[in-house]
Amino acid sequence: MPGLSSPSRWKEAWSRHEDAVYLNLAGQAPMPAASLESARNALEWKAFPQLLSDQAERDLTERVRRLLAELIGADARQVAVTTGASAGLAALAYGLAWKPGDEVVTACREFPAQYTTWRPMEAREGVSLKLVPPAGKWMTAENLIAALTPRTRLVSVSLVRFDDGSLLDAAKLSRACRARGVLVALDVSQACGAIPMDVRTLGADFLTCAGYKWLLGPYGTGFFWLRPELQAAFRPAPFYWQGIDVLKDFSDLVHENPRPAQGARGGDAAETASPFNLAGWETSLKFLLEIGVETVTTHTRQLMEQLRESLPKDRCVWTSPPEPERRGPLGCFSARNFEETKSLYERLRAAKIFPSLRETSIRVSTHLYTTPEDIAKLVRVISE
Repeated sequence: MPGLSSPSRWKEAWSRHEDAVYLNLAGQAPMPAASLESARNALEWKAFPQLLSDQAERDLTERVRRLLAELIGADARQVAVTTGASAGLAALAYGLAWKPGDEVVTACREFPAQYTTWRPMEAREGVSLKLVPPAGKWMTAENLIAALTPRTRLVSVSLVRFDDGSLLDAAKLSRACRARGVLVALDVSQACGAIPMDVRTLGADFLTCAGYKWLLGPYGTGFFWLRPELQAAFRPAPFYWQGIDVLKDFSDLVHENPRPAQGARGGDAAETASPFNLAGWETSLKFLLEIGVETVTTHTRQLMEQLRESLPKDRCVWTSPPEPERRGPLGCFSARNFEETKSLYERLRAAKIFPSLRETSIRVSTHLYTTPEDIAKLVRVISE
Protein backbone atom coordinates (compact mmCIF):
# COMPACT_ATOMS: atom_id res chain seq x y z
CA MET A 1 0.00 0.00 0.00
CA PRO A 2 1.45 3.39 -0.94
CA GLY A 3 2.86 5.86 1.52
CA LEU A 4 2.34 3.93 4.75
CA SER A 5 5.23 5.74 6.42
CA SER A 6 3.99 9.18 5.40
CA PRO A 7 0.98 10.70 7.22
CA SER A 8 0.45 13.02 4.27
CA ARG A 9 -0.37 9.99 2.10
CA TRP A 10 -2.41 7.86 4.51
CA LYS A 11 -5.66 9.03 2.94
CA GLU A 12 -4.54 7.61 -0.40
CA ALA A 13 -4.78 4.09 1.00
CA TRP A 14 -8.60 4.41 0.84
CA SER A 15 -11.01 5.05 -2.01
CA ARG A 16 -11.70 8.74 -2.40
CA HIS A 17 -14.96 10.52 -1.71
CA GLU A 18 -13.77 14.10 -1.72
CA ASP A 19 -16.93 15.87 -0.61
CA ALA A 20 -17.78 13.56 2.32
CA VAL A 21 -16.24 13.35 5.79
CA TYR A 22 -16.86 9.86 7.15
CA LEU A 23 -16.69 9.72 10.96
CA ASN A 24 -18.45 6.43 11.75
CA LEU A 25 -15.75 3.77 11.54
CA ALA A 26 -17.01 2.42 14.90
CA GLY A 27 -20.20 1.48 13.05
CA GLN A 28 -18.82 0.24 9.75
CA ALA A 29 -15.26 0.65 8.50
CA PRO A 30 -14.40 1.57 4.93
CA MET A 31 -11.93 -1.02 3.72
CA PRO A 32 -8.61 0.16 2.27
CA ALA A 33 -8.47 0.22 -1.52
CA ALA A 34 -6.01 -2.68 -1.63
CA SER A 35 -8.38 -4.77 0.49
CA LEU A 36 -11.24 -4.07 -1.88
CA GLU A 37 -9.02 -5.13 -4.77
CA SER A 38 -8.29 -8.42 -2.99
CA ALA A 39 -12.03 -8.95 -2.51
CA ARG A 40 -12.65 -8.25 -6.20
CA ASN A 41 -9.98 -10.75 -7.14
CA ALA A 42 -11.76 -13.33 -4.98
CA LEU A 43 -14.80 -12.97 -7.24
CA GLU A 44 -12.76 -14.74 -9.88
CA TRP A 45 -12.95 -17.85 -7.72
CA LYS A 46 -16.71 -17.96 -8.32
CA ALA A 47 -16.47 -16.99 -11.96
CA PHE A 48 -13.81 -19.66 -12.48
CA PRO A 49 -13.98 -22.12 -9.53
CA GLN A 50 -11.14 -24.19 -10.92
CA LEU A 51 -8.81 -21.40 -9.76
CA LEU A 52 -9.66 -22.11 -6.09
CA SER A 53 -8.14 -25.34 -4.86
CA ASP A 54 -9.30 -27.11 -1.70
CA GLN A 55 -5.98 -26.31 -0.09
CA ALA A 56 -6.10 -22.63 -1.03
CA GLU A 57 -9.53 -22.35 0.58
CA ARG A 58 -8.23 -23.77 3.86
CA ASP A 59 -4.93 -21.89 3.75
CA LEU A 60 -6.74 -18.55 3.55
CA THR A 61 -8.51 -19.19 6.84
CA GLU A 62 -5.27 -20.20 8.52
CA ARG A 63 -3.45 -17.09 7.32
CA VAL A 64 -6.22 -14.87 8.70
CA ARG A 65 -6.08 -16.78 11.99
CA ARG A 66 -2.33 -16.18 12.29
CA LEU A 67 -2.67 -12.47 11.52
CA LEU A 68 -5.37 -12.07 14.17
CA ALA A 69 -3.21 -13.89 16.71
CA GLU A 70 -0.30 -11.58 15.94
CA LEU A 71 -2.49 -8.52 16.52
CA ILE A 72 -3.48 -9.65 20.02
CA GLY A 73 -0.26 -11.37 21.10
CA ALA A 74 -1.87 -14.80 21.14
CA ASP A 75 -1.22 -18.37 20.06
CA ALA A 76 -3.02 -18.87 16.75
CA ARG A 77 -4.31 -22.23 17.97
CA GLN A 78 -6.54 -20.39 20.45
CA VAL A 79 -8.17 -18.12 17.84
CA ALA A 80 -11.43 -19.03 16.09
CA VAL A 81 -12.49 -17.20 12.92
CA THR A 82 -16.16 -16.23 13.12
CA THR A 83 -18.79 -13.95 11.62
CA GLY A 84 -18.77 -11.32 14.38
CA ALA A 85 -18.76 -10.66 18.10
CA SER A 86 -22.16 -12.29 18.66
CA ALA A 87 -20.85 -15.60 17.31
CA GLY A 88 -18.12 -15.60 19.95
CA LEU A 89 -20.52 -14.80 22.79
CA ALA A 90 -22.84 -17.59 21.62
CA ALA A 91 -19.95 -20.06 21.60
CA LEU A 92 -19.10 -19.08 25.17
CA ALA A 93 -22.72 -19.32 26.32
CA TYR A 94 -23.15 -22.80 24.86
CA GLY A 95 -19.69 -24.00 25.83
CA LEU A 96 -19.78 -23.34 29.56
CA ALA A 97 -21.37 -25.88 31.89
CA TRP A 98 -23.91 -23.88 33.87
CA LYS A 99 -25.63 -24.54 37.19
CA PRO A 100 -29.00 -23.04 38.10
CA GLY A 101 -28.33 -19.87 40.06
CA ASP A 102 -25.06 -19.03 38.31
CA GLU A 103 -24.77 -15.28 37.82
CA VAL A 104 -23.56 -13.40 34.75
CA VAL A 105 -22.57 -9.78 35.40
CA THR A 106 -22.66 -7.11 32.72
CA ALA A 107 -23.04 -3.35 32.68
CA CYS A 108 -26.21 -1.31 32.31
CA ARG A 109 -26.84 0.04 28.81
CA GLU A 110 -24.29 -2.31 27.29
CA PHE A 111 -24.21 -3.15 23.59
CA PRO A 112 -27.29 -5.27 22.69
CA ALA A 113 -25.23 -8.41 21.98
CA GLN A 114 -24.70 -8.80 25.73
CA TYR A 115 -28.44 -9.02 26.31
CA THR A 116 -29.30 -11.11 23.26
CA THR A 117 -26.71 -13.63 24.46
CA TRP A 118 -27.36 -13.79 28.19
CA ARG A 119 -31.11 -13.10 28.60
CA PRO A 120 -32.10 -16.33 26.77
CA MET A 121 -29.68 -18.25 29.01
CA GLU A 122 -31.85 -17.35 32.01
CA ALA A 123 -34.68 -19.47 30.61
CA ARG A 124 -32.39 -22.08 29.06
CA GLU A 125 -29.98 -22.73 31.95
CA GLY A 126 -31.45 -21.02 35.00
CA VAL A 127 -28.68 -18.44 35.22
CA SER A 128 -29.37 -14.84 36.20
CA LEU A 129 -28.14 -11.73 34.41
CA LYS A 130 -27.10 -8.91 36.72
CA LEU A 131 -26.89 -5.38 35.32
CA VAL A 132 -24.44 -3.06 37.06
CA PRO A 133 -24.92 0.72 36.88
CA PRO A 134 -21.92 3.05 37.01
CA ALA A 135 -21.25 4.70 40.36
CA GLY A 136 -20.17 7.85 38.54
CA LYS A 137 -20.47 9.08 34.98
CA TRP A 138 -18.67 6.14 33.36
CA MET A 139 -18.51 2.43 33.98
CA THR A 140 -15.34 1.33 35.79
CA ALA A 141 -13.67 -1.91 36.79
CA GLU A 142 -14.34 -0.97 40.43
CA ASN A 143 -18.11 -0.85 39.75
CA LEU A 144 -18.06 -4.36 38.35
CA ILE A 145 -15.79 -5.74 41.07
CA ALA A 146 -18.09 -4.34 43.77
CA ALA A 147 -21.01 -6.21 42.16
CA LEU A 148 -19.39 -9.66 42.40
CA THR A 149 -21.10 -12.20 44.66
CA PRO A 150 -20.38 -15.85 45.55
CA ARG A 151 -22.79 -16.80 42.75
CA THR A 152 -20.99 -14.81 40.04
CA ARG A 153 -19.66 -17.15 37.36
CA LEU A 154 -18.84 -14.70 34.58
CA VAL A 155 -18.35 -10.98 33.92
CA SER A 156 -19.15 -10.19 30.28
CA VAL A 157 -18.57 -6.59 29.17
CA SER A 158 -17.09 -4.37 26.47
CA LEU A 159 -13.49 -3.26 26.74
CA VAL A 160 -14.49 0.05 25.12
CA ARG A 161 -18.10 1.22 25.42
CA PHE A 162 -19.95 1.83 22.17
CA ASP A 163 -21.96 4.75 23.56
CA ASP A 164 -19.32 6.91 25.25
CA GLY A 165 -15.92 5.45 24.33
CA SER A 166 -14.87 4.81 27.94
CA LEU A 167 -12.05 2.30 28.32
CA LEU A 168 -12.30 -0.37 31.01
CA ASP A 169 -9.30 -1.26 33.19
CA ALA A 170 -9.43 -4.88 32.07
CA ALA A 171 -6.29 -5.94 33.92
CA LYS A 172 -7.67 -4.74 37.27
CA LEU A 173 -11.02 -6.43 36.64
CA SER A 174 -9.35 -9.67 35.56
CA ARG A 175 -7.09 -9.83 38.63
CA ALA A 176 -10.01 -9.34 40.98
CA CYS A 177 -12.15 -11.90 39.17
CA ARG A 178 -9.41 -14.52 39.01
CA ALA A 179 -8.90 -14.22 42.76
CA ARG A 180 -12.60 -15.11 43.17
CA GLY A 181 -12.71 -17.84 40.53
CA VAL A 182 -14.82 -15.69 38.18
CA LEU A 183 -14.35 -15.74 34.40
CA VAL A 184 -13.97 -12.54 32.36
CA ALA A 185 -15.21 -12.20 28.77
CA LEU A 186 -14.41 -9.00 26.89
CA ASP A 187 -16.02 -7.73 23.71
CA VAL A 188 -13.10 -5.90 22.10
CA SER A 189 -14.93 -4.80 18.95
CA GLN A 190 -14.39 -1.09 19.67
CA ALA A 191 -10.72 -1.56 20.57
CA CYS A 192 -8.96 -4.30 18.62
CA GLY A 193 -7.03 -2.77 15.73
CA ALA A 194 -7.22 0.72 17.22
CA ILE A 195 -5.36 0.31 20.51
CA PRO A 196 -2.48 -2.11 21.21
CA MET A 197 -3.71 -5.34 22.74
CA ASP A 198 -1.98 -8.32 24.31
CA VAL A 199 -3.96 -11.17 25.83
CA ARG A 200 -1.17 -11.79 28.32
CA THR A 201 -1.58 -8.37 29.94
CA LEU A 202 -5.34 -7.99 29.49
CA GLY A 203 -5.82 -10.98 31.75
CA ALA A 204 -9.25 -11.94 30.41
CA ASP A 205 -10.32 -15.53 29.81
CA PHE A 206 -12.20 -14.86 26.60
CA LEU A 207 -12.22 -12.19 23.87
CA THR A 208 -14.74 -11.74 21.09
CA CYS A 209 -14.58 -9.19 18.31
CA ALA A 210 -16.32 -7.96 15.17
CA GLY A 211 -14.01 -7.67 12.18
CA TYR A 212 -15.83 -4.93 10.28
CA LYS A 213 -14.93 -2.03 12.57
CA TRP A 214 -11.35 -1.25 13.62
CA LEU A 215 -10.05 -4.42 11.95
CA LEU A 216 -11.13 -2.94 8.59
CA GLY A 217 -12.84 -6.09 7.36
CA PRO A 218 -16.13 -6.68 5.56
CA TYR A 219 -19.38 -7.29 7.38
CA GLY A 220 -19.66 -10.90 8.48
CA THR A 221 -16.14 -11.23 9.89
CA GLY A 222 -14.90 -11.61 13.45
CA PHE A 223 -13.00 -13.84 15.84
CA PHE A 224 -12.86 -15.11 19.37
CA TRP A 225 -9.91 -16.09 21.53
CA LEU A 226 -10.00 -18.17 24.71
CA ARG A 227 -7.59 -19.51 27.27
CA PRO A 228 -6.64 -23.18 26.74
CA GLU A 229 -7.96 -24.02 30.22
CA LEU A 230 -11.35 -22.60 29.28
CA GLN A 231 -11.37 -24.51 25.99
CA ALA A 232 -10.72 -27.76 27.87
CA ALA A 233 -13.78 -27.09 30.07
CA PHE A 234 -16.18 -26.45 27.18
CA ARG A 235 -19.09 -28.82 26.70
CA PRO A 236 -19.27 -30.79 23.43
CA ALA A 237 -21.28 -28.95 20.80
CA PRO A 238 -21.99 -29.15 17.08
CA PHE A 239 -19.14 -27.68 15.06
CA TYR A 240 -18.18 -26.74 11.51
CA TRP A 241 -17.14 -29.81 9.52
CA GLN A 242 -13.88 -28.19 8.38
CA GLY A 243 -12.91 -28.10 12.07
CA ILE A 244 -12.53 -31.90 12.24
CA ASP A 245 -9.18 -32.62 13.88
CA VAL A 246 -7.84 -35.10 11.29
CA LEU A 247 -9.32 -33.55 8.16
CA LYS A 248 -6.31 -33.26 5.86
CA ASP A 249 -7.96 -32.71 2.49
CA PHE A 250 -11.28 -33.20 0.75
CA SER A 251 -10.47 -36.58 -0.75
CA ASP A 252 -11.65 -38.35 2.41
CA LEU A 253 -14.71 -36.74 3.94
CA VAL A 254 -16.22 -39.70 5.79
CA HIS A 255 -15.61 -39.09 9.50
CA GLU A 256 -18.44 -40.80 11.37
CA ASN A 257 -17.01 -40.09 14.83
CA PRO A 258 -15.52 -36.62 14.40
CA ARG A 259 -13.64 -34.72 17.06
CA PRO A 260 -13.07 -30.96 16.87
CA ALA A 261 -9.54 -29.78 16.21
CA GLN A 262 -7.33 -28.97 19.16
CA GLY A 263 -7.48 -25.36 20.24
CA ALA A 264 -10.12 -22.98 18.97
CA ARG A 265 -10.24 -24.00 15.29
CA GLY A 266 -13.16 -26.27 16.06
CA GLY A 267 -15.02 -23.09 17.04
CA ASP A 268 -14.75 -21.52 13.58
CA ALA A 269 -18.15 -20.32 12.42
CA ALA A 270 -19.76 -22.52 9.78
CA GLU A 271 -18.78 -21.54 6.24
CA THR A 272 -16.47 -18.89 7.66
CA ALA A 273 -13.91 -19.74 4.94
CA SER A 274 -15.76 -17.45 2.50
CA PRO A 275 -13.11 -16.07 0.15
CA PHE A 276 -15.31 -13.03 -0.49
CA ASN A 277 -14.85 -12.06 3.15
CA LEU A 278 -11.45 -13.43 4.07
CA ALA A 279 -9.46 -12.37 1.00
CA GLY A 280 -10.15 -8.68 1.60
CA TRP A 281 -9.86 -9.02 5.36
CA GLU A 282 -6.44 -10.66 5.08
CA THR A 283 -5.16 -7.60 3.21
CA SER A 284 -6.63 -5.27 5.82
CA LEU A 285 -5.01 -7.19 8.68
CA LYS A 286 -1.64 -7.05 6.90
CA PHE A 287 -2.14 -3.31 6.48
CA LEU A 288 -2.77 -2.85 10.21
CA LEU A 289 0.29 -4.88 11.14
CA GLU A 290 2.46 -2.99 8.65
CA ILE A 291 1.31 0.48 9.69
CA GLY A 292 1.24 -0.51 13.37
CA VAL A 293 -1.74 -0.32 15.71
CA GLU A 294 0.20 2.24 17.77
CA THR A 295 0.14 4.55 14.73
CA VAL A 296 -3.65 4.30 14.61
CA THR A 297 -3.84 4.96 18.36
CA THR A 298 -1.69 8.09 18.17
CA HIS A 299 -3.52 9.53 15.17
CA THR A 300 -7.05 8.93 16.47
CA ARG A 301 -6.12 10.25 19.91
CA GLN A 302 -4.76 13.47 18.40
CA LEU A 303 -7.94 13.96 16.39
CA MET A 304 -10.18 13.31 19.40
CA GLU A 305 -8.22 15.82 21.47
CA GLN A 306 -8.54 18.36 18.66
CA LEU A 307 -12.29 17.78 18.64
CA ARG A 308 -12.68 17.91 22.42
CA GLU A 309 -10.70 21.14 22.73
CA SER A 310 -12.32 22.94 19.79
CA LEU A 311 -16.00 22.14 20.37
CA PRO A 312 -17.98 25.32 21.05
CA LYS A 313 -18.62 25.08 24.79
CA ASP A 314 -21.79 27.18 24.61
CA ARG A 315 -23.39 24.65 22.26
CA CYS A 316 -21.91 21.24 23.04
CA VAL A 317 -20.93 19.02 25.96
CA TRP A 318 -18.19 16.39 25.71
CA THR A 319 -19.76 13.11 26.89
CA SER A 320 -16.71 10.82 26.82
CA PRO A 321 -14.00 10.70 29.49
CA PRO A 322 -11.84 13.82 29.09
CA GLU A 323 -8.59 11.96 29.82
CA PRO A 324 -7.22 10.28 26.66
CA GLU A 325 -5.94 7.30 28.66
CA ARG A 326 -9.49 6.54 29.86
CA ARG A 327 -10.93 6.54 26.34
CA GLY A 328 -10.85 4.14 23.48
CA PRO A 329 -10.42 5.37 19.89
CA LEU A 330 -13.72 7.26 19.68
CA GLY A 331 -15.28 10.34 21.26
CA CYS A 332 -18.81 11.59 21.90
CA PHE A 333 -20.54 14.93 22.44
CA SER A 334 -24.09 16.22 22.67
CA ALA A 335 -25.99 19.48 22.41
CA ARG A 336 -27.93 20.99 25.33
CA ASN A 337 -30.76 18.45 24.98
CA PHE A 338 -31.56 15.41 22.88
CA GLU A 339 -33.79 17.24 20.40
CA GLU A 340 -31.01 19.71 19.68
CA THR A 341 -28.54 16.83 19.42
CA LYS A 342 -30.70 15.10 16.80
CA SER A 343 -31.11 18.37 14.91
CA LEU A 344 -27.35 18.94 14.94
CA TYR A 345 -26.78 15.37 13.73
CA GLU A 346 -29.09 15.93 10.76
CA ARG A 347 -27.40 19.24 9.99
CA LEU A 348 -24.02 17.52 9.90
CA ARG A 349 -25.33 14.86 7.53
CA ALA A 350 -26.77 17.56 5.26
CA ALA A 351 -23.26 19.04 5.14
CA LYS A 352 -21.94 15.57 4.12
CA ILE A 353 -20.32 14.93 7.49
CA PHE A 354 -21.20 11.46 8.72
CA PRO A 355 -20.75 10.67 12.43
CA SER A 356 -23.22 8.38 14.20
CA LEU A 357 -26.02 9.03 16.68
CA ARG A 358 -25.74 6.62 19.61
CA GLU A 359 -27.96 6.88 22.66
CA THR A 360 -28.07 10.62 23.44
CA SER A 361 -24.75 11.62 21.87
CA ILE A 362 -23.10 12.16 18.52
CA ARG A 363 -20.25 9.66 18.22
CA VAL A 364 -17.14 10.45 16.20
CA SER A 365 -14.77 7.68 15.14
CA THR A 366 -11.85 8.30 12.81
CA HIS A 367 -8.93 6.49 11.21
CA LEU A 368 -5.78 7.27 9.25
CA TYR A 369 -7.84 8.62 6.34
CA THR A 370 -9.23 11.34 8.64
CA THR A 371 -7.34 14.65 8.70
CA PRO A 372 -7.26 17.60 11.13
CA GLU A 373 -9.05 19.54 8.38
CA ASP A 374 -11.94 17.07 8.56
CA ILE A 375 -12.32 17.71 12.28
CA ALA A 376 -12.09 21.45 11.70
CA LYS A 377 -14.91 21.19 9.14
CA LEU A 378 -17.06 19.32 11.69
CA VAL A 379 -16.50 22.03 14.29
CA ARG A 380 -17.15 24.78 11.75
CA VAL A 381 -20.57 23.35 10.86
CA ILE A 382 -21.44 23.00 14.55
CA SER A 383 -20.45 26.61 15.18
CA GLU A 384 -22.44 28.10 12.29
